Amino acid sequence: MSKLSERMSKPQPAGTPPLAQAKIDEYLKQVPGWEHRDSAICKTYSFRNFYETMAFVNMVVWVAHREDHHPELLVSYNKCKVAWNTHSVGGVSMNDFICAAKIESLCQI
Repeated sequence: MSKLSERMSKPQPAGTPPLAQAKIDEYLKQVPGWEHRDSAICKTYSFRNFYETMAFVNMVVWVAHREDHHPELLVSYNKCKVAWNTHSVGGVSMNDFICAAKIESLCQI
C-alpha cells in the first residue's frame, strides 16, 4: 500500500459502503492523533495565536480544494478542529484518510 499522503481522493458514488471499523482502526495508525467519532475522523490542532490558526486553516482549504473533498472545521482563536467524513457513503471513506494524511505531512514541513 502506498503512503496515504501520496494518494489522490476519488469520487465515492452514493451507495458505496463506508470503511469497516477494522480498516478505520488500521488507517488511524497512519495518522497520529486522529480519532474516529460520530461517523468521521477528527483531530484538534492547537496554535500560539490567531494568525497561526488561520494559516493552518488556509492550508487545510488548499488540501480540500486539490482533493475536491471538504472537511468540517471548527475554528477559534488558537485551535482548529478538523473532521473528515464522506457524505455519499454515510461515514468514513479512504478519501478522509488521504486528506488527513496530507494535512499531517504538510504540518511536518
